[in-house]
Amino acid sequence: MLDIRALIKSRSHETYDLHKRYLNHQFVRVLEVIGFNRNYVSGKGAYLTTDKGEEVLDFLSGFGVFAVGRNHPVVRQVLHDMLDSDLPNLIKMDVGVIAGLLAEALAKIAPEGLDAVFFDNSGAEGVDGALKFARAATGRQKFVYCKRGFHGQLIGTLGVNGGAEYRERYEPFIPGCVEIPFNDINALEAALAGRDVAGVIIEPIQGKGVMVPDDDYLPAVRHLCDATGTLFIADEVQTGLGRTGKMFAVEHWNVIPDILIISKALSGGFIPVGAIITRREIYNKVFDSMDHCWAHSTTFGQNDMAMAAGLAALHVMAEEKLVENAASTGEYLLAGLRKLTEKYEMLHAVRGKGLMIGLQFGAPKSLLLKAQWHAVHKMNEDLFGQMITMPLLDKHHILTQVAGHHLDTVKILPPLIIGKKEADKFISAVDEVLADVHKLTGSAWSTVAKLAVRTASSA
Repeated sequence: MLDIRALIKSRSHETYDLHKRYLNHQFVRVLEVIGFNRNYVSGKGAYLTTDKGEEVLDFLSGFGVFAVGRNHPVVRQVLHDMLDSDLPNLIKMDVGVIAGLLAEALAKIAPEGLDAVFFDNSGAEGVDGALKFARAATGRQKFVYCKRGFHGQLIGTLGVNGGAEYRERYEPFIPGCVEIPFNDINALEAALAGRDVAGVIIEPIQGKGVMVPDDDYLPAVRHLCDATGTLFIADEVQTGLGRTGKMFAVEHWNVIPDILIISKALSGGFIPVGAIITRREIYNKVFDSMDHCWAHSTTFGQNDMAMAAGLAALHVMAEEKLVENAASTGEYLLAGLRKLTEKYEMLHAVRGKGLMIGLQFGAPKSLLLKAQWHAVHKMNEDLFGQMITMPLLDKHHILTQVAGHHLDTVKILPPLIIGKKEADKFISAVDEVLADVHKLTGSAWSTVAKLAVRTASSA
């Protein structure tokens, strides 16, 4: 019998070697260069533990996957119960009750009128499916997407991915995709003028850089889509399920999309799962006859373990009032971090909603600091963000991420279970890191110089 615990324990010291040999060795090199190459052996709630016993506050939460925290006992117990129940699964020539229950639960919390659900395995699959649904529903081919919008890296979704760094080398993509600036309603109006666009796909708050739109933007998007017969596709893979202090981010602007895409937090952090939620009339354009009952499908899309994980995650969110906590703790975090903009000239802005927050840095006014700022950016446009994330991890044991290429933005996505204790720890840590960054002889500057050398030598 395979003793998985013993196997992991006996070979965990080989983790990085195994990845170098059999998986993505370039990612391992990145982790080694920036000093993120820790060996995490356990996770609970908002914390990770390394093999050296170091406890790390997780303000990344698997890019938002662990909204209910790591290894939540309720989700774990539900999955244990599922394994012990010997239920039939993935019969394929039948339908399962638990998929129906999760679809019902999602329809109850979704914006009004969105009550038809298709289950898949990831956000990218959801985006790909949503594009297909939009073409079927409208009979049109074109799509409009926003610059810097992230919608996955499948060859289909790359056509509406607004990150040039992801698109290069892989063209051509699906034809008829038009890029416009985010938060620019005039650009969208021009793109829809021909009344030939199937769908506009938008993250209500862009993940890359945590870009929050003007309050009139999404309502205007809804109006333009209605006026031109275009479907409004809301990619809430990261913003959905409580992340921004509302169940769905579109609720901040009282907007109802035609198609809503979710994933990440729905998994409870255990089993990959995603969903497309739409109106029944759109759904029926895809599955419009018995001959077309398989018009869109995925082998593992309704597997019982994923459905159970989704039900358990939604139960925890409701019972522990995590959406409300995200709103209140997020407001507390935003207020505390914004006070630091008055204290440090390189912290230009703090933006976000709920527990999706971006710290925006920019050139200082002080001449000597400005010279160092430009010197760092001349070495590498992405180095400055590491001056924040590296000491946050090394000195303060907090895991964060840089929010995107050439943005000078650090993003935090903590679990929705955190409270003032964790918020205060993060605010205090950022305060200390920025104090060091604003010293001409601060350790951060020497660290980033060494990082530049390591980056160049590893290229």
